[in-house]
Amino acid sequence: MTSILTNTASMVALQTLKGINNNLNSLQNEISTGKSISSAKDNSAVWAISKVMESDVKGFEGISDSLALGESTVAVARNAAETVTDLLTEMKGKIVAAQEENVDREKIQTDIQALTNQIKSVVGAAQFNGLNLVTGTEDVNVLASLDRSSDGTVKASDISVSRQDLTTTAGVYGTGDTAIAANITASASAIDSTGAANQLELTIAGAGTDDLTLTINGKSLTIAHNADRDAMMLDAAGQINALGMTGITADEDAGGTGQLNIINTNAFETFNVSWNSGGTNTIAAVNNGDTTQNVSAATGSNSNILEQRAEEVVLDKNAAVNDGDSYRISVNGNDFNYIAGKGETMEDVAKGLKSAIDAGNETGVATKVTQNDAGEWVVMVDYDGSDTTAGATMTLSENGQAGGTASGGLFGLDNIDVTTDSGADAALDNIETLIQNSIDAAAEFGSSQSRIEIQSDFIGRLSDSLKAGIGTMVDADMEEASAKLQALQVQQQLGIQSLSIANQSPQSVLSLFR
Repeated sequence: MTSILTNTASMVALQTLKGINNNLNSLQNEISTGKSISSAKDNSAVWAISKVMESDVKGFEGISDSLALGESTVAVARNAAETVTDLLTEMKGKIVAAQEENVDREKIQTDIQALTNQIKSVVGAAQFNGLNLVTGTEDVNVLASLDRSSDGTVKASDISVSRQDLTTTAGVYGTGDTAIAANITASASAIDSTGAANQLELTIAGAGTDDLTLTINGKSLTIAHNADRDAMMLDAAGQINALGMTGITADEDAGGTGQLNIINTNAFETFNVSWNSGGTNTIAAVNNGDTTQNVSAATGSNSNILEQRAEEVVLDKNAAVNDGDSYRISVNGNDFNYIAGKGETMEDVAKGLKSAIDAGNETGVATKVTQNDAGEWVVMVDYDGSDTTAGATMTLSENGQAGGTASGGLFGLDNIDVTTDSGADAALDNIETLIQNSIDAAAEFGSSQSRIEIQSDFIGRLSDSLKAGIGTMVDADMEEASAKLQALQVQQQLGIQSLSIANQSPQSVLSLFR
């Protein structure tokens, strides 16, 4: 049936052409924008995912800038620490030269002061955009990543860079409520300049008839038997003194008791004394310096250790060291403090206290840091008795308090003085500690800089991967689009031709009425 009111073929052809035109418009939009999904109406789920990922990429671009800033700041600090290390090494050469007595120590001290001022200048200038990592103790966080969890929440993560304080500040002693005095213990005795407390008393008792053999640090002596025990011990004292051992003296007690006194006045050196009576002499031995090694009446071979003259301040190896922990050693009424910084150990505290005492320039006082057999760090304090105004001995005490402000990593540098023998000796020990502190600081900064560089490289590659992933989801396949375009253009032409034919169909009805 042919109708002039309803042209079904024309409607079909028109709908087909509309569909072709819609597909062609969509394809042309893909070609012009380069995206297969350019808006939420194209594919809402994929579009939403792509927008979240695009926001992450934008965030990572900001993180890259943060990492670049952090890397530059750490690089400045590392260069400063390395420069300080070089200057301290040069200073060590000056200090070594000052160990000789026939050099102009005043001129050497002038050079050391110039190097000290240069170190301070380097530390003060080592800032980038106002941030200086070689002063203070608070950590600095560098934004390193944005971590998105499966539920969509985002958390920022940081790279923590530890400041390395290379200033020479003394710090501020703690005034908090937490006392840590139990972590530091001084000897009960005063600092004895004579060394009498480190005295071994050997007494011949009974009617022995054999010679006496003594060995002091590997050097053996034979004292011929003498019925006069006082004369026998006087002979022993003469032989010991003839050895010329530094700090070792001996005398015979003139009280008619047959007693030999061996005294060690060395500041930081112990001596081993052993004796063999030959089996017939009975020897009573008492060590006034170490009651744990007292020897009662005995025959045969025995030995004892003559401890050094210096007194000891022992730091508890099991105690934690916190930022601001303040430790004090008082010598002759003068307080010498060291305040620990973040991450320091009891070794650092011991060396810091040594530097503090050395900086005080107490007349006749020398120090040394060592470890005892129990693994505890020990500050040894010696007094040689040269300060006649202080009397024969000097008092020694200790204290500890939390809540202080940390001393600088180069604490003690300001007080290096090589113009005296004792100052030159102390400087040689302390410069090693300062050099190690600056080396540790440079190494810490180097490690942080390396980590930041690795993270920066990772963030760059991660951004590239995210961009590629987004492109895979929303970018148009141009090869496929080109092929579709040509096909749709052909379909469009055919659709127009079909619609034209369909529209001509009613015209044929006119021929029926002619």
